[in-house]
Amino acid sequence: MARSDFKFHVTKRVRYAEIDAQRVVFNSRYLEYFDIGITEYWRAAGVYDRWPDHSSPEFHVARAEVDYKVPILLDEEIDICVRASRVGKSSMTFLFELHGAGRDDLRAAGQLVNVHVAEAQGAPAPVPDEFLFLFEAFEARPLRA
Repeated sequence: MARSDFKFHVTKRVRYAEIDAQRVVFNSRYLEYFDIGITEYWRAAGVYDRWPDHSSPEFHVARAEVDYKVPILLDEEIDICVRASRVGKSSMTFLFELHGAGRDDLRAAGQLVNVHVAEAQGAPAPVPDEFLFLFEAFEARPLRA
C-alpha cells in the first residue's frame, strides 16, 4: 500500500529500552508501536471526545500480524501510519505501516483485527453504528464490508 493511502500518522522516537543487543528494535515492540498508533488514531477520529470517560465500546484484539521489512534502529524517529480498512459485523480491521519520519521507506507493515464485545468478558457483538460512523467520517469513505 502507498504511504499516501494513510491519512493519519503519529511520530515516535525509538528509545534504548526498545532495542536488542544489535541496537535494532526488538520484534515484540512493533505491536506496541501499533498500539500507540491506534490509540492516537482513535483520538484523532473523535472516539475520546465522544466518550470522554473512556466508556467507549469495548474491543479485543483477535488477530495481530507484523511483516518486518527493514530494521528500525536506536534513536530513529518513525512514523506510525494507521488506517481503518474494513468493518464487519462484529470486527474492525486496521492496517499499519512504519516508516522513517517524513519518508516513504517502509520498515514494517501489519494489521490488527479487533472484535467488539458487549462487556469485558463477553461474546462478540455488532460494532455500534455510532462507532462505525466516526471512522467512516474520519477516513471519508465507507468501511462496512
